[in-house]
Amino acid sequence: MNKLLLFVLLWGIAETVCGQQANFRQAEKFRKVGSEIGSLKVTPHFLEGSNKFWYNYKTSNGTCWYFVDPERRSKKLLFDNNYMAQELTRITFKPYSAKSLPIRELEFQKDQKTIHFKVNEFSYEYDTEKCVLLQQDSVKEQKNNNNWASFSPDSTYMVFSRKNILYMMKAGDKDSIEIQLTTDGEPFYSYARNERDTSGKRTWAKVYWFKDSKKFYTLRTDSRKVKDLWVIDILAARPKLEEYRYPMPGDKEVRQYELYVFDVADRKQIKINTDKWPDQSLSVLYAGENSEQIYFQRKRRTCDELDVCVASTVSGESKVLINEQAKPYFNDQLYHLSILEEGKDLIWWSERTGWGHFYHYDKDGNLKNVISSGQWVAGKMVRIDTVNRTIYFEGYGREKGRNPYYSGIYRASIDREGVRLLTPEDATHSVTMPVSGRFLVDNYSRVDLEPCSVLRDNNGKVLMELERPDLKRLYEMGWKMPERFTVKARDGVTDLYGVMWKPVDFDSTKTYPVISYVYPGPQTEAVPFDFTVTGVYNMALAQVGFIVVNFGHRGGSPQRDKWYHTYGYNNLRDYALADDKYGIEQLSDRFSFIDRTKVGIFGHSGGGFMSTAALCFYPDFYTAAVSSSGNHDNNIYNQWWGETHHGVKEEKKTVKDTIKGDYEESIFKSKIATNAELARNFKGYLLLVTGDIDNNVHPGNTLRMANALIQAGKNFDLVMLPGQRHGYQNKAGEFYQRKMWFHFAKYLLGDKSADYYYEIDGFNRRY
Repeated sequence: MNKLLLFVLLWGIAETVCGQQANFRQAEKFRKVGSEIGSLKVTPHFLEGSNKFWYNYKTSNGTCWYFVDPERRSKKLLFDNNYMAQELTRITFKPYSAKSLPIRELEFQKDQKTIHFKVNEFSYEYDTEKCVLLQQDSVKEQKNNNNWASFSPDSTYMVFSRKNILYMMKAGDKDSIEIQLTTDGEPFYSYARNERDTSGKRTWAKVYWFKDSKKFYTLRTDSRKVKDLWVIDILAARPKLEEYRYPMPGDKEVRQYELYVFDVADRKQIKINTDKWPDQSLSVLYAGENSEQIYFQRKRRTCDELDVCVASTVSGESKVLINEQAKPYFNDQLYHLSILEEGKDLIWWSERTGWGHFYHYDKDGNLKNVISSGQWVAGKMVRIDTVNRTIYFEGYGREKGRNPYYSGIYRASIDREGVRLLTPEDATHSVTMPVSGRFLVDNYSRVDLEPCSVLRDNNGKVLMELERPDLKRLYEMGWKMPERFTVKARDGVTDLYGVMWKPVDFDSTKTYPVISYVYPGPQTEAVPFDFTVTGVYNMALAQVGFIVVNFGHRGGSPQRDKWYHTYGYNNLRDYALADDKYGIEQLSDRFSFIDRTKVGIFGHSGGGFMSTAALCFYPDFYTAAVSSSGNHDNNIYNQWWGETHHGVKEEKKTVKDTIKGDYEESIFKSKIATNAELARNFKGYLLLVTGDIDNNVHPGNTLRMANALIQAGKNFDLVMLPGQRHGYQNKAGEFYQRKMWFHFAKYLLGDKSADYYYEIDGFNRRY
């Protein structure tokens, strides 16, 4: 054997012996554990205009399809799998397994007894009463030759774009004449969805029809002055440049919005008067049965004031129904407005008390009554029953002694204040309801509570249990549930909620390095609260030989009060770090098996910039980090993120113009602290990762951080994943996950054996 090769091999073995050996085999086993189980929830498909529904559910006995009639409290097989497999074989002469029927795109027909579905290259019709299966058309022969058209609801007209200009023609007539509706379209000031298209072909226009088919509208965007950003697809046959318009925080030129309505009968184009604030954002809220009016929302660029408006589609004039300010910014994640009965009632979600709640307004924007109130958050709207004047929605933090992130389902009257809890179990609930609002299909679970799917009535009474998952194989493999915990934020009073993963062969007499999986928000926290098998990367990473923890931080989630989720405003880089450090310190004091001298941290996107910042801000506490696709320089991340969550200042200046006359101009400024500014403080062991064609968080974020570390004379590792965008797919995703294992094993366990593996999948070959 070559002496040098022998030396390297023996040195690698010695390094492993001196440190703690990483269990890559066990990690690999639990990386794939999600494929060992079947369904975890029921997804109901309600029949049109009915409370009846069907769903499919997979267990170790295969996938079955079920039909439920809530009125009769009955559940039965939609069809017999053995019979269906037999009939498919009889028709096609091909073998089919009754336990894994390849049925897709199943739909009930209007008679509510006939279903259509597809298997391989054919469509089928099945009569559920007569149990008769018929083969229909070949799927391959079904083509949509009008995939460029936006059809009116009555299918009379279709609208499309050509060279950024709008056209209309009658549907169903191949000789129909194209009617040109506009003349002023151009790239990036276009009526087409593809704003760059200059091909001259018919393309899909960004238009939306009113339900009466008399009019349609378009929200036109002017991006002509917005600057481009670029990535290079090096895996293309010939590496090619990919360009996209990308406004950044503080940019002078950002997208401008215009709203137009088109009258089909007279071909008239009406511009809606939406102007109020410079660089405002604009969105359409409602265009319903009555095409005489349209509802829209405009928001200041400073993100702290908005108007809800209604406009005439005849004159284009608009009026403000609701004006509201929210300092420092509006909660975009839970913000909600429902417009009922063509504007007779408005249900508005607001944080005006510091807690998100629903309010009832009349058609003129007058407050009629409060719907919900208190020191808890009313969240996602589930269903509105206009007949019975009732709403159903998710709520967080109302029930004392429970995790405030667990969603309970509540019922409330539109016309008076007061709510009723419909889901009493101490778990997080997700429900689906039919249009009638009479029943709820409820899937509930916790990280330490197996899922359960039940059917309830709208008083919350459980009518029947639908399903529980088949987890036998999971437990046979030695899988164990993660554990819940609560710690205090750095202020010593705010509760932070988290989850802990341990190796399945955990030994309480040993000590383990601890790794924190982070995502600082503020639009969401990445802590799982419902049942999870893998915890994304956390379960498998723990098996390498770590305690992995994942908990929230102040500034992280809109599911809590306004103070909590806006905590990081004007401090977008550093706000979550003190809480993470203090939380780990508390856990290490609480549990003797946690070694606080060996602390790792990792995260993706916002978690990517947070984990790198941790090695720079607390370099004597954190030992190693893996930071993937991090927005290390939020000044080159997208405008919405930076200006909303960090802030943008509007300054006024007077412009002298001898021709037009003097006028006032707004200038917007935003400056966000970057990780690069902390590079000189860096200690420890960092792995930076990014996809090379990430058009969300541009790879320049990672490369700027790398350059700052180089200029500061620091040592670190950098991986570019070819052909990957913001999420890592397939083999690249597997490579990233294993690279993370190796990095933490080397620097937290002292196991450098991964440096000598040349066949990653095997974990059994070395140089």
